Amino acid sequence: MSVNPFDLKTIVLAKHAQHVVLIHFPIALFLVGVVFDFLAQRTGRRGLAEAAYFNFLVAAISTVPVLVTGVLAWQFALEGQKLKGTLLEHIVLACVSTLMIWLVWWVHFRGRRRPRPLPNYRLAIEFLAFGIVTLTAHLGGFLSGVNGPG
Repeated sequence: MSVNPFDLKTIVLAKHAQHVVLIHFPIALFLVGVVFDFLAQRTGRRGLAEAAYFNFLVAAISTVPVLVTGVLAWQFALEGQKLKGTLLEHIVLACVSTLMIWLVWWVHFRGRRRPRPLPNYRLAIEFLAFGIVTLTAHLGGFLSGVNGPG
């Protein structure tokens, strides 16, 4: 019996498909936001700073359904197995990544409300978050079987 890829039940009720699909949005939005912010800092172009802010905003908001579907994937696809090894590392880093994404957005949000320029330390926070998000995604790839046995 083959599965119809356009069947609504298959799309909505797949054990972990939602997490695997949704996770790309905050990752891509955040990483591109960091690039835009770095370029805005180097060039002084306000449009790039605006693009960075809105990328960070949407990335932060999109972490909420990603976290929910991640927990559901752990419960359904991984059958709620004990948190240890790569799974534990992935979940801890996912929580840290989420907090870092929200922190970066908050720094930019505060900066927009004040007349003075954004603090330069934000770039260090962004690059640290960039690394944590990348590591979290890498571990998630192992869990899903993309980067090796899952």
